[in-house]
Amino acid sequence: MRTPRIYEPSPLNSGQALTLSTDAANHVGRVLRMQVGQSLTLFNGQGGQYAADIIEATKKTVRVQVGEFDNRDCESPLPFHLGQVISRGEKMEFTIQKSVELGVNVITPLFSRRCGVKLSGERLEKKIQQWQSIAIAACEQCGRNKIPEIRPALSLEQWLAQQTDSLKLNLHPKAELSVNTLPPPSAGIRLLIGPEGGLSDDEIIQAREHDFIDILLGPRVLRTETAALTAITALQCRFGDLA
Repeated sequence: MRTPRIYEPSPLNSGQALTLSTDAANHVGRVLRMQVGQSLTLFNGQGGQYAADIIEATKKTVRVQVGEFDNRDCESPLPFHLGQVISRGEKMEFTIQKSVELGVNVITPLFSRRCGVKLSGERLEKKIQQWQSIAIAACEQCGRNKIPEIRPALSLEQWLAQQTDSLKLNLHPKAELSVNTLPPPSAGIRLLIGPEGGLSDDEIIQAREHDFIDILLGPRVLRTETAALTAITALQCRFGDLA
């Protein structure tokens, strides 16, 4: 049986006895139903992971003995920032989950003209927190020990105007360049993925004015969630750590 990997935000040190945070304890005790004597792996997002054994397990509390540190690192060598126009319901959650598995470091949710999602204030803040939790769960599953950042949502215009040395890319069905024709990025990738209805002509022009390069993935029109994951995979194959 695979040893469960659990995100624990507390400082971790070999030899310490630690009471898990509420979220971690609920996952270990209530969801996984683990018992005293069983083993798990802890990571806190600072890099590396720790072996641990459960020494106490009640309905509300789980305590562990932290063991050996393993400096495991499976981060992609390609810094990757995804700007994703917010899609409806589970599509956005799916995109975030799979993007994390594929090695994306930063995700910024975006609002564009054709974005079909209306969120603001407290509802938007709760969504950001939910998406961050999805990113953490994806790290637990895929073996990453550093947590990608889900940044506060921005308008497309705000995000395009941010200063960066990354290679800036925008998927466009009529682009002339493909992933295979791109130069190697010197400071990572910044990828823009539009909404389900696509970017408007004005938004595409605006992206070009901010030095985004139009690229083409193939002859077929892809859904927004398919486009994001296909582009990330292609770029990781070319410049990152996917074979």
